[in-house]
Amino acid sequence: MTKTQRFTVLSALFIFHTTSLFANFDFNSNCLKAYKSIFELKLGNARAYISTEKKQHPNNAIIPLLENYVDYFTLLTSESKSDFDRLKGNKSARLDQISDDDKNSPYYLYAQAEINLQWALIRGRFGEYFNAAMEIKKANSLLQENRKKFPDFQLNFKGLGLINAVLGNLPDGALKTTLSTFGIKGNLQNGLDMFEKLADYLPKSSYDAFYDEVVFYYAYVLTDVAHSPLAYAKTMKYTKNIADTSLLKSYLQSYVCLKNAHNDEAIQILAKKPEGGIYQPFPYLDYLEGIAHLNKLDLNAGVYFNRFLQANKGVNWIKDANLHLAWIALLKGDKSAYNGYVNKAINNGYLYNDKDKQAKNEASAPAPPVDLLKTRLLFDGGYLIKALQILADKKTADYSSDKDRAEFNYRLGRIYDGLNKDDQALAAYQETINQGKGLKYYFAANAAMQMGKVYEGKKNVAKAREAFNTAISMKNHEYESSIESQAKAGLKRLGN
Repeated sequence: MTKTQRFTVLSALFIFHTTSLFANFDFNSNCLKAYKSIFELKLGNARAYISTEKKQHPNNAIIPLLENYVDYFTLLTSESKSDFDRLKGNKSARLDQISDDDKNSPYYLYAQAEINLQWALIRGRFGEYFNAAMEIKKANSLLQENRKKFPDFQLNFKGLGLINAVLGNLPDGALKTTLSTFGIKGNLQNGLDMFEKLADYLPKSSYDAFYDEVVFYYAYVLTDVAHSPLAYAKTMKYTKNIADTSLLKSYLQSYVCLKNAHNDEAIQILAKKPEGGIYQPFPYLDYLEGIAHLNKLDLNAGVYFNRFLQANKGVNWIKDANLHLAWIALLKGDKSAYNGYVNKAINNGYLYNDKDKQAKNEASAPAPPVDLLKTRLLFDGGYLIKALQILADKKTADYSSDKDRAEFNYRLGRIYDGLNKDDQALAAYQETINQGKGLKYYFAANAAMQMGKVYEGKKNVAKAREAFNTAISMKNHEYESSIESQAKAGLKRLGN
């Protein structure tokens, strides 16, 4: 039986369980095709299927949920503030549509929770943290209630898994503060467990149409929330079952490859990504392709960053793309072009995400030594031996500034760590802390956090705890919230 046939049988079972139980929440063939198109990023097709469904079954309460998915992925791919301001007013009308429908359906509370959760995730990208917190609170409440009413409705665990994971490892800030006042807390491991069970269960169940969405969120949580060492293996395992016609699959796989030093694989995936007018424009993929090529020290990477900047209508990655163009100029020895791109990194774009904040900080600082820049890029790509060779004849005294001396030891520590040379890594990390603990740069704090992970792997709980606490104790540096949240997660893993 095909996926479509199983889902149609599921819908029929729902509908005929009682005479009206699911009459207004009909995930029929049109809706299933729209949903599938959304998760392949064929949003134009999805809109067409939704339009057909509106004409054929105007009272189907699945329609507003599908329309919200379209808005969500429109904003996820465009990152456009004007699109956000234009579309966010749709939320209340859709919830109103659903609120009048069949309260005996498991989709009644679920659909409302999904709409709230999707808007919370989008608002976080545009700095609307209070509204995002309120929507997470609402979504959590709706899903908990739905779980009690329909304990066998597996889709509840998708939203609950996401809420648990994100809240369980949320860095200090406005969103965490607001949610804590509501008494809402998460548990990262519980969230990961929910996703793992769903990803394994769905393909063998009547809910298998929702598999791609579960994998989408699971990959995000593994990579960006949990910073899990298993992110690459698990994401590649579960995305294997997603159709190659899905642009979202290309995004998930290339992103996790880049974040986990599988650089050549990322380049191959992006080169083979599905293309054409049928797909939603996704300029961020050009940015990722630029990152991947520059990690190999391929100075033609500028083509991809410029393509991103030309096509991008969003608010994120502008400063960071210009910083990368500045680095290319620096590696080419073009000081004039370097200064031009540095000015753009400082003055163009916005400061919604950490990458752009960091790009502005780095652009405002003196130019990095070329050898440290090359080492950094090669390390990010997973080219550890090449990175180590660049620093082989260097020592701390070769660098004149405190920043560069701290970075030199930090880069050495990261390379040795990646090569599983624990003793050398720990020595370099300790030297980084000694050199950089009073500076505004992230090197010392992240060295302490990484040191904690090394000791954790060696089962030295006391030393691991000490290192994580050292990372937490450092304040007023770059990436402070992210590093602190990872260190706190480390302490939790140690039973603290």
